[in-house]
Amino acid sequence: MLLLFSIIVSLSLGSAKIPLMEVWRILLHKLPLFNKWITADWATADEQIIMKVRFPRVVLAILVGAALSIAGTGFQGILRNPLADPYTLGVSAGSSVGAALIIQFGLAQMLGQYTIPLVAFATGIVTLLFVVYLSRIGGKMSMETLILAGVVVNAFLGSFVQFIVSLSTSVVNVILYWLMGSLAMKGWIYSEVLFPYLAFGFMVMLVYGRAMNLFALGERQAAHLGVSVERTKMIVLIVSTLLTAAAVSVSGVIGFVGLVVPHLVRLIVGPDYRFIIPIAALGGGIYVLWADTLARLILSPKDIQLGIITAFIGAPFFAYLLRKQMIKQKG
Repeated sequence: MLLLFSIIVSLSLGSAKIPLMEVWRILLHKLPLFNKWITADWATADEQIIMKVRFPRVVLAILVGAALSIAGTGFQGILRNPLADPYTLGVSAGSSVGAALIIQFGLAQMLGQYTIPLVAFATGIVTLLFVVYLSRIGGKMSMETLILAGVVVNAFLGSFVQFIVSLSTSVVNVILYWLMGSLAMKGWIYSEVLFPYLAFGFMVMLVYGRAMNLFALGERQAAHLGVSVERTKMIVLIVSTLLTAAAVSVSGVIGFVGLVVPHLVRLIVGPDYRFIIPIAALGGGIYVLWADTLARLILSPKDIQLGIITAFIGAPFFAYLLRKQMIKQKG
């Protein structure tokens, strides 16, 4: 209900004000069962704004938010670290390297629309493996150093992407806007690219919801209860990286969504990942949708980049969680 309400309100808001009831009537008129009962007495321009400008952007915001939230849930569940998310682990930055290279050399037009997500996934996986390697001490992964390793790798890869930008002449603005994260001027094709990855990742994560519940007891206890620990870790981490790469490839780098939303969902539904995963998908869609709506409205008619809004919200939240974690470790 909240998602539906958010969609309708977001569609009505913008530089061109369209009444809520008119938005409802335009949307219902497009449905086969309702179109004969509703008279199309609204302005053609209003329908074009709703169906061709705002509606594709709203759908993409929901899909991106769902993908990043599910990915953050997977990282936090498997790594048992409340500070883990695609942004803080450097996976978003790693995915952005691959996507920026594809944009720079114009390979997306040559190789097809699915090229950017696949290359972003490959560089994201390499980044994740490197971060995990840096955090291993004596053959064991240290949770305390995991985030630090992610921050270091994130900074390094960020500078590498800036280097790509400095080399660019024709697509420099495209890469810069993409780095700040934005859903502006994105048509239906972007949702079509992202949706298969999201559907696949969502189903896999649901299957491993029970295993992530057992991971909360510790890896040894989970193994005693029948969980294939290493295989589960590998699958969940790979799927979470795939979701991150797919989202980053269509929207750019949008930080902290996978950090904020899973924590808020746990406050509502508790620690059971079988409930957290589907509700985090809904919550992430609502969160990014409202963040994008704010990005459209604050300086209307000028758009603010979506990544700026999520960073304003997410960075203080990350500081709060970090402080809370430090106090907890000190007893």
